[in-house]
Amino acid sequence: MAGENLSLVLYSKQDLRLENRPIPEPGYGEVQICIHDVGICGSDVNYWQNGRIGDFVVTRPMVMGHEPSGVVSKVGDGVVSLKVGDRVAIEPGVPCRTCLQCKTGRYNLCGKLKYCATPPNDGTLTRYFVHAADFCFKLPDNVSMEEGAMLQPLAVAVHACNRVNVNLGATVLVCGAGPLGLNCLLTARARGAGKIIITDINEDRLKYAKKVGADHIVLAGDPQQTAHAIQDLLGGAADVTIECSGAPSSVSTAIYATATGGRIVLVGLGPTEIQVPLINAQCREIDIFGMIRFANVYPAALAMVTSGQVDVKQLITHRYKLEESLDAFEAARRREGVKIIINCQRK
Repeated sequence: MAGENLSLVLYSKQDLRLENRPIPEPGYGEVQICIHDVGICGSDVNYWQNGRIGDFVVTRPMVMGHEPSGVVSKVGDGVVSLKVGDRVAIEPGVPCRTCLQCKTGRYNLCGKLKYCATPPNDGTLTRYFVHAADFCFKLPDNVSMEEGAMLQPLAVAVHACNRVNVNLGATVLVCGAGPLGLNCLLTARARGAGKIIITDINEDRLKYAKKVGADHIVLAGDPQQTAHAIQDLLGGAADVTIECSGAPSSVSTAIYATATGGRIVLVGLGPTEIQVPLINAQCREIDIFGMIRFANVYPAALAMVTSGQVDVKQLITHRYKLEESLDAFEAARRREGVKIIINCQRK
């Protein structure tokens, strides 16, 4: 029993299984981590339901999960920054560190990036996991393990706000009131945004967004009509838009609702090709930024939680044990609540 390493493994489209795997040993510069908490992300559900996201295709069994926290249980050679017993948040992507993108600080664009639970790399919904020590961050005493797991979606939000420079007094539109959208809402507020409005097709999600600090909420529909509703509530167009849904109609809304000379960042991943009013954006000099994951923002995300600037605990609505992972994923597929956390400690 002591050697068990219960793991949630995706074999292929809609084939998700719990099974025991060997306990991994840390190599040079690595630590073994006893995983504590892992959040479920929309991409986890997409891989489960579709067996792929874009060009990333599940071709062999893959352990799920990429929003983890845990406790260091072994230390490999060459590690001096961590010791056994340290509580850590795990930044789930490890780049090559030597390519041009890595050397210029944009390691999220590294062509050799190994990201947890992205084919072919295993994720963290498991009892024990091995990871590069320099991508593990010690948690202060006042930050819980659940908050440590929430740093991953918060890091996405910090990177999104950095991409479009959300600044003091800005009016911000967030499209999509799922976990990423709500993290962007909290981050924009912490950065001093003046007014924040959020859209979604789910009224319950919108009510939750209002509860956690949105100034205005809009039920999304026809892009131009939705944009008019947004501008009526804001008293004008949004300075900055953070698009978190990936839905083509929502991207169109983002363009129509953003001020001339404004900025849009595309966070959500939708279809490979979409039809949008690009000429509208071109003629009004709207800057549209892409983004993928994040880089160099985990320390900032951790500082925001440590200081109390951002309360990520309020986004956690459902909790399951690792043994209940299949039930947890079903709840996520049904879009129940906001953020679902799976605790990987033994019962």
